Amino acid sequence: MSGDSIEVDTVLKACGDQHRRIVLAVLADQQRSVTLNELTMMIVKYNHHTPLSEASDEELTQIKSSLYHVHLPKLEDTGVIEYDPKQRLVKPTAQFDQLQPHLSALIDADPDLEIPVEL
Repeated sequence: MSGDSIEVDTVLKACGDQHRRIVLAVLADQQRSVTLNELTMMIVKYNHHTPLSEASDEELTQIKSSLYHVHLPKLEDTGVIEYDPKQRLVKPTAQFDQLQPHLSALIDADPDLEIPVEL
């Protein structure tokens, strides 16, 4: 992978799931590190279209678990985020900036995803 461009396979792996797209969109919007709890709330709101007050503990646990065990490790493998499991903190990397133009196009093309943030 060259230092100034992101490979297509990296983009596809990072954006291959709606939960990962929401994580990346939140990071793009916030321009800061975000917690696992914040990401869970965003997924409930924008992917499950449920007010947080109506989400069951089981649903929240399932989303948090899928982030922790599946989605955040996949994003970390692509190099676009760093995840600190002790602090439960996700932060974008330098490579994340290269992903943003592709992310915006993929989110716009997803008819099932309510866009969580303006990119």
